[in-house]
Amino acid sequence: MKKLIILIAVSVMTLNLNTSNAQDNGKKILLAWYSWGGNTETVGKYIQEITGADIFIIEPVEAYSTNYNECVEEARTEINAGSKRPIKGSVDNIDSYDIIIVGTPNWWSTMAPPVMTFLTDHDLSGKTIAPFVTHGGGREARCFSDMEKAVPQAKFLRGFVVSGNRVKTSKSDVENWLREIDIIN
Repeated sequence: MKKLIILIAVSVMTLNLNTSNAQDNGKKILLAWYSWGGNTETVGKYIQEITGADIFIIEPVEAYSTNYNECVEEARTEINAGSKRPIKGSVDNIDSYDIIIVGTPNWWSTMAPPVMTFLTDHDLSGKTIAPFVTHGGGREARCFSDMEKAVPQAKFLRGFVVSGNRVKTSKSDVENWLREIDIIN
């Protein structure tokens, strides 16, 4: 039996235990994401609706500024320093998941620091990870490769990338991606 975990970051932490669809293929799925402006959250909600995955919303202990320019500078400083922003909570039963789907915005050509914290604070050895990225023009840049470097003992599936201006019309693209990587039939 394979397990899949999906990660996505947003500003609120919850764990949704509706697993009705997540068990359809015999795979227990966790979806985790961090979202500052709502785009990554929107894609995460599409994934949850399609898969029935449990949800863990990655929330930093100290929120980023709600002012875009200030947030950009905070993120740039953290990324350049290689620092990880602490997050609230953790997934205590991470071992029970086969697949983890992880979502992040592209910040300065890599994942948002809270997503790095999530990846490195949990033992994801042997897990299957399906990453997704939202962006404002930089596509996935190093997001996927940096995730793989952070969790070298995991198996990574092909990631999904969507521009912020296409997020609201991307549900069918998300479903096609999930089908192509064998998360759903």
